[in-house]
Amino acid sequence: QRQTVESGGGLVQPGESLRLSCAASEFTLNQYAVGWFRQAPGKEREGVACISNSGDKTNYPESMKGRFTISRDNAKNIVYLQINSVRPEDTAKYYCGGRGDCSPYPDAWWYDFWGQGTQVTVSS
Repeated sequence: QRQTVESGGGLVQPGESLRLSCAASEFTLNQYAVGWFRQAPGKEREGVACISNSGDKTNYPESMKGRFTISRDNAKNIVYLQINSVRPEDTAKYYCGGRGDCSPYPDAWWYDFWGQGTQVTVSS
């Protein structure tokens, strides 16, 4: 079955930057739009960003604009999520998933497949 592998999370201090990676070893991600979503304990999942299969279009919920940047390197079969100026409220497990196209709704979190996630913890 198709599954992504997220990495790059960890413990970071407020204000620092972090780059998460989304990889797939058994298939090519460029067949799909890929998005990131996150879930914190006790909270619902929320979409973070989405990028088209070619990388020419990106989509962000309004609340995520400014500090989050999604990009992809199809040659390396990797999708990235850059998080700048992290805040404690960014603490969550971050997942990347694939679907045919990005949802027209930027806050969407539903995907056809995703991985185990990578934990981001923001603490001083």
